[in-house]
Amino acid sequence: MMIASNFKTNYTRATAEVFIKTVQAFLVQTHNEQEVRIFAPFTALNRFDEVKNLKVGVQNFYPVQNGSFTGEIGFEQLEEFGIESVLIGHSERRHILKESHALIAQKYDFAKARDAEIIYCVGEPAEVRMQGIDAVMSYLWEQFEGIDVHYEKLIIAYEPVWAIGTGLSAHLDDIKEVLERLREKLSKPLLYGGSVKVENIESILHVKACDGVLVGTASWNEEAFCEMIRIADSVKK
Repeated sequence: MMIASNFKTNYTRATAEVFIKTVQAFLVQTHNEQEVRIFAPFTALNRFDEVKNLKVGVQNFYPVQNGSFTGEIGFEQLEEFGIESVLIGHSERRHILKESHALIAQKYDFAKARDAEIIYCVGEPAEVRMQGIDAVMSYLWEQFEGIDVHYEKLIIAYEPVWAIGTGLSAHLDDIKEVLERLREKLSKPLLYGGSVKVENIESILHVKACDGVLVGTASWNEEAFCEMIRIADSVKK
């Protein structure tokens, strides 16, 4: 399974290094083999002596190698730090920062052409959820338009928008239903994100179609994040 932490707009280079080294030490000491990802801010990137099952990735990038794009980060800057994993399509970029699906698809194609691991995020807002599961799935499938779902290094994260950072996690039955419907058409690993925390991660990971989690706020404590990784290692399917 994959246990991923999205730092969002948090952590400095110094504090991120402490966090990452703590998680590395935990993985080595416990011989834990879960796939771990930490998506840090650009300013916290560095060359970390990563263990094989931990990768530091980025939350965003502009789909160019380099060029005249004031304020943007291209792949040349990511390659300096050996970045191999990227988040694309997170709801905060779609809904708060108004990133269009056309740009998201452009980023996807660019990262794919560079053989990056892509965690592609999809999710529905509360008003769509209230219309029922058929409306939810129709909304989610629209977010796959122009996206190569057969890409070898694709991982899909289902994150209902109304559950991100609100403390409200989707009911297990809702998570199960959406992931199972996604699984009918998609063969890639499926993660769940949306107010995942130590108290509920085990029950979420026991959902048959769930291959891991993408965690925000609750993962910003080293001990809590390591505990999530430990719990994941105890879940047998």
